[in-house]
Amino acid sequence: MEFAKLQNVKAVILDWAGTVVDHGCIGPVAVFIEVFKRQGVEVTAAQARKPMGLMKKDHVRAMTKDAGVAAAWRAVYDREPDEHDVDAMYLLTEPLMVDCIAAHADPIVGALAAVDAFRAMGLKVGSTTGYTRPMMEVMVKEAAAKGYVPDTMVCSSDVPAGRPSPFMCYKAALDLAVYPFWEMVKVGDTVADVAEGKNAGMWTIALTLRGNEMGLTEEELAALPEAEKAARLAVIEARLREAGADYLAPDLAACPPILADIEARLARGERPGSAK
Repeated sequence: MEFAKLQNVKAVILDWAGTVVDHGCIGPVAVFIEVFKRQGVEVTAAQARKPMGLMKKDHVRAMTKDAGVAAAWRAVYDREPDEHDVDAMYLLTEPLMVDCIAAHADPIVGALAAVDAFRAMGLKVGSTTGYTRPMMEVMVKEAAAKGYVPDTMVCSSDVPAGRPSPFMCYKAALDLAVYPFWEMVKVGDTVADVAEGKNAGMWTIALTLRGNEMGLTEEELAALPEAEKAARLAVIEARLREAGADYLAPDLAACPPILADIEARLARGERPGSAK
């Protein structure tokens, strides 16, 4: 399908894992489970997924504040996890994440075609991530070999604070030389992505099917019974809608028509967050 060049929408800012690469955002989950396991504390995949999208040290810290994780920690150590524990676990997280990323850099089905469509529509393509710069050096190389090269890539370690702050989006806008922010669209698969885009004053599209919220590989998703898929999607959509997403989409491949709709709304003088 061909789309006309847009005049009002200038750029998209894409998340990485669960949005463009790593179907189901599988890689980081395994790392966080392993990091806590090395402390003698068992955590679930759901507990590891809940803070996804945050800077990775913030992710570890958020996990320690989860009621279930804190209870499991107390059962082992007879105390609450503290900032020293967060520091120690983050030291494990970075090298484990670097090792893991290379194995989870495959583009999600339809993602590369969507990026081509964005460029055909005249848009610049930026990216932000909760990964740090050393982690992304591996990811960028692997993704480029598979066909994905955004116009800029901003890491959580490049700015004063990661998501939900807007600073990565601000730096991406600066790198792309695009303004105002309401002519940009943030796309991601987590609540943190939505918060990042909203805080930056951008339109937000939250992805529901192939990212962190569903949390399944392409093969697992294909094998999921339709009734269960629909039930899970209803929960995911409610969560992301509650987070304030302007639009929901199953995956990146479904986003070009949404951008055309945003184009029309901007032409009518609408801004992010306005009622449709």
